[in-house]
Amino acid sequence: MENESVKSEQSGRSRRSRNHNNNSSSAGGGGSINNGYHRDRNRHSHRSTHSSKSGKSGFQRSDMAPYQTSVNMTGEESRDGQEVIEVQILPQDENWGENTTAVTGNTSEQSISMEDINNMWHRENDKGFGFACRRYVESTFYFLLGCAAFFSPVAMVVMPRLGFFPSAFDHPELTQTVRTQLLACSEQCKGQLVSLVARLLLLAIGLWALFMRRTSASMPRIFLYRAIVLLLVTICTFAYWLFYIVQVTNGAKIVVETGGDAVDYKSLVAYSTNLVDTLIFIHYVAVVLLELRHQEPRYYVKIIRSPDGVSRSYMLGQLSIQRAAVWVLQNYYVDFPIFNPYLERIPISKSQRNKISTSFKYYEVDGVSNAQQQSQSRAVLAANARRRDSSHNERFYEEHEYERRVKKRRARLITAAEEAFTHIKRIHNEPAPALPLDPQEAAQAVFPSMARALQKYLRITRQQPRHTFESILKHLAHCLKHDLSPRAFLEPYLTESPVMQSEKERRWVQMWALVSEEIVSRPIFNECTFQLIQNDISLMVKVHTLPFFNITEEIFDPIRSNKFVLKLNSETSV
Repeated sequence: MENESVKSEQSGRSRRSRNHNNNSSSAGGGGSINNGYHRDRNRHSHRSTHSSKSGKSGFQRSDMAPYQTSVNMTGEESRDGQEVIEVQILPQDENWGENTTAVTGNTSEQSISMEDINNMWHRENDKGFGFACRRYVESTFYFLLGCAAFFSPVAMVVMPRLGFFPSAFDHPELTQTVRTQLLACSEQCKGQLVSLVARLLLLAIGLWALFMRRTSASMPRIFLYRAIVLLLVTICTFAYWLFYIVQVTNGAKIVVETGGDAVDYKSLVAYSTNLVDTLIFIHYVAVVLLELRHQEPRYYVKIIRSPDGVSRSYMLGQLSIQRAAVWVLQNYYVDFPIFNPYLERIPISKSQRNKISTSFKYYEVDGVSNAQQQSQSRAVLAANARRRDSSHNERFYEEHEYERRVKKRRARLITAAEEAFTHIKRIHNEPAPALPLDPQEAAQAVFPSMARALQKYLRITRQQPRHTFESILKHLAHCLKHDLSPRAFLEPYLTESPVMQSEKERRWVQMWALVSEEIVSRPIFNECTFQLIQNDISLMVKVHTLPFFNITEEIFDPIRSNKFVLKLNSETSV
């Protein structure tokens, strides 16, 4: 496509009149003016030559991207003192994903992009000491508290046998017979020990299933129900230990002074069994509060992603705002399509570029009368109004043309992949006519036959930043190794969902910011709204209560209801 330098007729007339005046003055006025005139002509001719070269180089490219506008200030003035501005529309190469140069304010040769800085910030936050503390200190505290409560019944049974509490079982005023009776374990006591071991085993399985899991998120505020459960465990363990120590240490004194019954070993085993029963009941409460309470759907949740406007709807139970945010993110990464920021502007074809390049007009308003300025202003406003009225038509045809081009290149890609896969045959212990290839070598051999079609499809769908040459070859070798079809090979490129399919989203830690007008530890309610933000992506979440369904029963009598009459009129053919 040829570059055009668009000028108004008035600027052309002023330049011709200026050139005529310069010729007349140089003929009668000396060499200095003539030299200045030649310098202006040389500078203008050099600029025109450079523009024509750039236009030729842009015409030789087959693939064009949206236009860039270059404004050249020539520095020449007309006879009326007005300045002439040349505007050129330069084509931009469509291979933006391969050879794009970002011009920034950095003068260092080792400057990096904002995406690299963002990734470095994420990696530093993922590996920082503060993040590790926030992530693991809380879990470590819960684990230590759970271990202390679980091993407390075992310690209560074992400690008297190991010689702890000598004042209780080795009191000098106690006879040897009494000491033997206190530490003796009869058949009933042994049965209680077996029951204690079985209950501890069941409790251990329940704790492992409920609490020994990797946490999916670190929340900004305390998890209320989990804190309630831990508080119950702490109070229960402390109360049982306090009563245990008081009764054991004062047991010998009670026997010596009052002659009452001492705390024997059998009662200690029964006491430990009661503690295990209490912990099992607390575990049941934890299952109800943490796992079962939010299972019943109570709310309708709608998630809208900005800036592309993709939305999904779900049903949700009773959760706090921060837990609902975690639940939303878990569904977002498996249900939403990949956000492609390069598709915010639809790529245009060559014919549309030619139409755009001829639709620009430039006016000179310097040195004209007020009447001319008002007429030109009205003309510009009228043109803008007509353009605004027809903008929806232009958008419709652009989207239709883009969809047609995508379908066309998709069909070419599928055909090329199917033809490439026909050149590969798996060998099963039969003699091969040539040296057999491993999956990686086979992928390198057949990939060139479909590389052009795949490159064009990734270019039109703006996916080339996500898929590198090495990743495509690795995926192709994997498909050949497992004997997958061409459609299975093309699935990552033809389907842009879910979000986890993108390699850039497979980081170990994802950083999101939760924005809410309410305290995030409070439960969600009707008309509740909160927002999740990560870089340029924003998830707006709106919560609505599901309606109450009043279902009534209507009795159906088949004898009375299954009767019909024939409606006849003049046009009935029966």
